[in-house]
Amino acid sequence: MSHSGLFVGKQLPLQFKIREGLTFDNYLPGTNGEIIDVLRNNNEPYVYLWGSAGVGKSHLLQAACRTQEAVAYLSLGELLAHDPGVLEGLENLDLVCLDNLERVAGHALWERALCDLYNRLRDSGVLLRAAGMAHPGSLGLTLADLVSRLHWGPIYHLQELDDTDKAKALRMRAHARGLDLPEDVARYLLRHKPRDNASLFGLLDYLDQASLAAQHRLTIPFVRSVLDAEERGS
Repeated sequence: MSHSGLFVGKQLPLQFKIREGLTFDNYLPGTNGEIIDVLRNNNEPYVYLWGSAGVGKSHLLQAACRTQEAVAYLSLGELLAHDPGVLEGLENLDLVCLDNLERVAGHALWERALCDLYNRLRDSGVLLRAAGMAHPGSLGLTLADLVSRLHWGPIYHLQELDDTDKAKALRMRAHARGLDLPEDVARYLLRHKPRDNASLFGLLDYLDQASLAAQHRLTIPFVRSVLDAEERGS
């Protein structure tokens, strides 16, 4: 099954591609193992995920896209500049993933369009996965019917990893890109930098580039010097 591209239908003005490397196998679940099983096996037609930034909501939605052939992954914040009519035709797919659902809160036309989309996907038997920063009742949505539809299936709160698992996740991400990240360096980053996964993974990208440029392996002294130079703006 190939997912080099993404079926989005004729109406959608943007082609949201699935990022390479985002799979269930390289998502460290921590206490979220049940969620992985549900998404991997597609034994629920509707699933809603919520949690703070960096817990892996987008990762899991894009991993879910790899379980079907005709799919759409849509980041709603990037669609708001367009007419809600861009959602037409999604009921012809196998799976639809809606990310950043909180971004439509207070946009009446978009809330109604998403409510209608839920109805069409249900009637067509299309799988739906959605994600937001908060529980459906706390997203700030004004359309009660849309909130109701977000409760059609199980709602899962993604939990943050503990420090041990965060260090494992960093090392796993580094290994996937061919970078050796010793355990002591991973723990150093956890002690001295922002601890959310998004910030840590972004920092790993930066250190990977610095390591390549300097042709130097990642050690605590080297990482400290790179981070000090970044803070000085040099």
